[in-house]
Amino acid sequence: MSPYASALLEQEARSLQTRLARVRPFALIEPMVPAAALLPSAQSALERYLVTGRRELQALIAAFQHWLAGARETASAAEAQRRFTFLRLKFNATLTQFDLFNDVITQRSEHENGVWLSGLDAVAADALTLPGDYYRLPPVVCYLDRGPGAAIRRARTRLPGGGENPVAVVRVPRERMIGSGIASSLIHEVGHQGAALLDLVNSLRPELQARQRSDPAQREVWQWWERWISEIVADFWSVARVGVVSTLGLIGVVSLPRVFVFRLSPDDPHPIPWIRVMLSCAMGQALYPHPQWERLANVWHDYYPSATLAPQTVDLLGRLRRGMPDFVALLIRHQPAALRGQTLPAVLDVARRQPAALTALYRRWEDAPAQMYRAPPSLVFAVLGQARADGLVGPEDENVLLAKLLTHWALRSTLDTSFLCASLDARAPALPRAPLTYH
Repeated sequence: MSPYASALLEQEARSLQTRLARVRPFALIEPMVPAAALLPSAQSALERYLVTGRRELQALIAAFQHWLAGARETASAAEAQRRFTFLRLKFNATLTQFDLFNDVITQRSEHENGVWLSGLDAVAADALTLPGDYYRLPPVVCYLDRGPGAAIRRARTRLPGGGENPVAVVRVPRERMIGSGIASSLIHEVGHQGAALLDLVNSLRPELQARQRSDPAQREVWQWWERWISEIVADFWSVARVGVVSTLGLIGVVSLPRVFVFRLSPDDPHPIPWIRVMLSCAMGQALYPHPQWERLANVWHDYYPSATLAPQTVDLLGRLRRGMPDFVALLIRHQPAALRGQTLPAVLDVARRQPAALTALYRRWEDAPAQMYRAPPSLVFAVLGQARADGLVGPEDENVLLAKLLTHWALRSTLDTSFLCASLDARAPALPRAPLTYH
């Protein structure tokens, strides 16, 4: 290798080191009010993950420089360039991960939005919490983005470029801030995380495959349920947690031009939008019997009548609808190993969220609003969603109330955490602390 080629690569490696030194901890570069900040569990998980990534990258750069210094006389320029190219790809992957979390945290400095996002973190954590220690709860952080739908990058999954995601990152549609329908999108995504922690999809597949074998006349219907099961489980989680507002929010997301509502794609893990809403109503009726579910299903059919579709499509939709009661019953009775003999409705607190009970809570909270602020956030969304469906609260009042609630939950989680940290610090013996370095 020529001295010039070696010198160029050495300069490039040093440039990587210089740019890496500019990647600072979020705690030093992101201004935000304390109530908008991530909870310490999420903040520390992110910072430690990125600190580890930076240290690993620094070690790789140093190893490349050491190799280059000793291989100038024996290695070819092509070999040195190949090694450097892979090093730079790793460097860019680390920056991609930094940018992913930077997008999440930067919004926390936006006026009002930052605090509301912190409130949504509290809603998501509550919706994911199950009594019984069935899994270790990962930190959940939310951010806003364009588009009608939400998405999640689950905790403990592989990130671009390698490494395990230390937190669950939920993208929330900006156009839903602020209304009760945001609970539908948010808790559907939380349902994906919960399903992964309980391994629900893998535990349900054998039962669905057994139905395909035991019911040949309906094999195709059961095959579709199996193909869509990951999204259906997340919808089930949402309906179980917040009731009718889940279905109302879903209607808001999938109210698309007719051609998309009836589009059947074998590669799409989401059910046909028309069927997805009908299934949400069927799940709601099974979990929370009430005339509202049939009323919603009829309205959805009036929005998108199916009679004019191609005969084979009408036939499939009809068979899917007729198969919904058996399928929903399977979901309700399913006892995954992770729940140790319990069913999903039992651990998701369905008994407390029947429509009549939610309406009664809303009436009680009208007279004693302080009780609402002390209730679990997901229960509050269920109550307000039922009140919205009953015509007891309009979107204007709902918007104002939810803004106050999100601010309250953000402030409460911040103060609770500060109080806990102060209490632990007061009781802890004075011990020397190793510094957390970033270089």
